[in-house]
Amino acid sequence: MEGSWLGFDEGLLTWLIDEGTASGASYVETRYQRDHGITVALRNGRVLGLASFSEEGVGIRVLVNGSLGFAATNDLSREGLREALTKAVGRARSMASLRRVPIQFTDERVGRASYEVLTRIRLEEVTAESLIDLGKEVHGTLLKLVNEVKLPVCTFEAGTRMQEKVVVTSEGAYVRSRVPRMSIGVNLVLTHPQKGTLQRVKDFAGSGGGELLKEWSPAEVLAEEVKNLEMVLVKGVEPPKEPVDVVVGSEIVGLLVHESAGHPMEADRILGREAAQAGESYVKPDMIGKFKVGSELATVIEDPTIPGSNGFYLYDDEGVPARARYLYKEGIINEALHNRHTASIFGTRSNAAARAMNYASEPIVRMSNTYFKPSNMSFEELIEDISMGIFMKSYMEWNIDDIRWNQRYVGLEAYIIRSGELAGPVRNPILEVTTQGFYSNVVAVDKELRFYPGTCGKGEPPQGVPVWFGGPNVRLSKIRLGVSA
Repeated sequence: MEGSWLGFDEGLLTWLIDEGTASGASYVETRYQRDHGITVALRNGRVLGLASFSEEGVGIRVLVNGSLGFAATNDLSREGLREALTKAVGRARSMASLRRVPIQFTDERVGRASYEVLTRIRLEEVTAESLIDLGKEVHGTLLKLVNEVKLPVCTFEAGTRMQEKVVVTSEGAYVRSRVPRMSIGVNLVLTHPQKGTLQRVKDFAGSGGGELLKEWSPAEVLAEEVKNLEMVLVKGVEPPKEPVDVVVGSEIVGLLVHESAGHPMEADRILGREAAQAGESYVKPDMIGKFKVGSELATVIEDPTIPGSNGFYLYDDEGVPARARYLYKEGIINEALHNRHTASIFGTRSNAAARAMNYASEPIVRMSNTYFKPSNMSFEELIEDISMGIFMKSYMEWNIDDIRWNQRYVGLEAYIIRSGELAGPVRNPILEVTTQGFYSNVVAVDKELRFYPGTCGKGEPPQGVPVWFGGPNVRLSKIRLGVSA
């Protein structure tokens, strides 16, 4: 399988493995990675900047005397790679005496494969000029729509990123991948002299080529949103003060499952490794497979293999084949996200959650595409017997505590539900729940599964990786909502 990848001699990776093994490493993992693309940024239709980027290098991870060491270099000469390997081995060896429990990896079936995401319009055909024209079109379209409010801020960022990798390990993994991605991010502020302001952040992102720009139709989608948000800002009323049924829109459900199911189910977080960086977890190891966190409708799935997704991959950065993971299954905490190290501690198998941001980053336990399992019910059926309730379609702000238990979401586009139908707009309803409180109050779920993109941050040094999160619309029974001033 050994050959050349983008002009890089892959034989250097197997040579590093031989050198590392000869240096005393019981495991050697080498990863060549190249990321390149373009970005543009506009504010109110005027270009702020544009740039192209390209970075490539090799990351090397070794296991020596039960201790892991990592080093990376963008010097791809034999001498540069040897120097990085020496650093990785030296770092592992120097820490080995401090470890009370030697690191072990699970024995896994690893892959020998090559895959890529095919495109109808190659990233190379997406120019900075075409993205700038799209940004101007979005601003111009939205500016014509507002009547009673003003649109003082409309920022637009868009870009392409091609990510190419070769992962080779001393245990037989040899995986090549090429994943192109497109992204757009728009930040809008609507103001009214008496009613105040609303802010909307809207993202589009996925794996694929320039054809995604047409599929997303950002100007058309945002035009519809701005019309609705103007109505919310001008005519929105306070939500009911008494407990009511609340239908939480798929956008909020997606964010909520990412934060309250995905992060607390990362095994390194459960073990406390992330405590000083991204936070802790309310989940303890003995809760897995036993603890009831929600109703039987509460199933949260994590799946890197969804075609077109932002978090797409078929093998993780340890060469383990990816599959769907059921974090919560029918209301029970079911399966944590693992790499080969955490799987060994938990006495289970890796489920291919090891991801690195770039060649200079160590693979750590990460999410990919996290979603709440839908049912076969329509939205009309979901709300038809609600005499008085609220539909929170999107959110403006949110926060959640360190262990992912207490959380708060402020609705943006929201409506009264009266006699089974959507009525007038509601301003700033606040959903404030615990993780168990949310999942336990789910009484119905519809079939409108939608995904939303994000960049998930974690680690020290920080690593951002592309993800999707999503779900259907979810109905909660008798919730008392808050309201902001």
